[in-house]
Amino acid sequence: MPKRLDIRLIAPSGYAEDRAACQRAIERLQAAGHTVLGGNVVDRVALRFAGSDAERADDINRLADPDHPLPDVAMAICGGYGAIALLDRLDYDGLKARFADGQCVLVGHGDFTVIQCAMLARCGVGSLHGPMLVQDFGGGYLRETTWREFWRALEGPAMDVGWSCCEEAPPLRLEGTLWGGNLSALCSLVGTPYMPVVEGGILYIEETGEQAYRIERMLYELLLGGVLKHQRAILLGGLGGQRVSEYDNGYDIDHALERFGQACGLPMLRGLAFGHGPDKWTLPFGAQGVLEIRDGQAVLSARDYRHLLAAAGA
Repeated sequence: MPKRLDIRLIAPSGYAEDRAACQRAIERLQAAGHTVLGGNVVDRVALRFAGSDAERADDINRLADPDHPLPDVAMAICGGYGAIALLDRLDYDGLKARFADGQCVLVGHGDFTVIQCAMLARCGVGSLHGPMLVQDFGGGYLRETTWREFWRALEGPAMDVGWSCCEEAPPLRLEGTLWGGNLSALCSLVGTPYMPVVEGGILYIEETGEQAYRIERMLYELLLGGVLKHQRAILLGGLGGQRVSEYDNGYDIDHALERFGQACGLPMLRGLAFGHGPDKWTLPFGAQGVLEIRDGQAVLSARDYRHLLAAAGA
């Protein structure tokens, strides 16, 4: 585990409802030897958001201000909704200039996906699609896999993830840019200047609490919006939370994905744990990766992504 990091908390979306979880998470980071900055953001509440649009944008724009030292890590406290309202308020020129020397690693998931997309599209800055303060580090029980793999990915400069996929999956090896995140967050950016144009991408997607037909509809939005024509494969994380009603006549998430797989014509793999869910891997966002499938086993590897050694100028 890296030692003595400056970890700045940012709150671009919803407010932290569970204050006890916030305190547990901060204490765990401090007990691991790190300095937690910006702890006041966990106290901000404005409607369903962690402060006004201006306050939440300032959390990120602070990283562009040369009068403030860059932290080693900038971590979102939680997701929800609200980050999209900040995109027109961010100082992309300043952020690009500050991040040009490789300093600071952004990390989060869920609604934070729109910030990651905007940073890649407007600044060329990659990040880590990984844990957030409250959900992942603040629970009564700390998930060992989530904790361990976050620090492992953060140290870089290379990583790999293996999991069991469909036994019938044909052998495959392809390279591409790793990116993606929350499905509804991605769809909210279609047709905007904040959706990165990723050629030859390996797109990872996850969602929570959405019905099967809504997931299929959002996948079609990416397809019809031209996003998927640039991709080489789709990796599916957790898509849980669906209820099958009488009207569905048996239509469920498996049917939705089968139907869409036939329509998009891309390899689609399930089983990669990231995003929402208790145990998760931390995935590079905007870095080159390799996907291999053999004998029902998938391995995703990445190299030269944004990590602490790069941030330190190594």
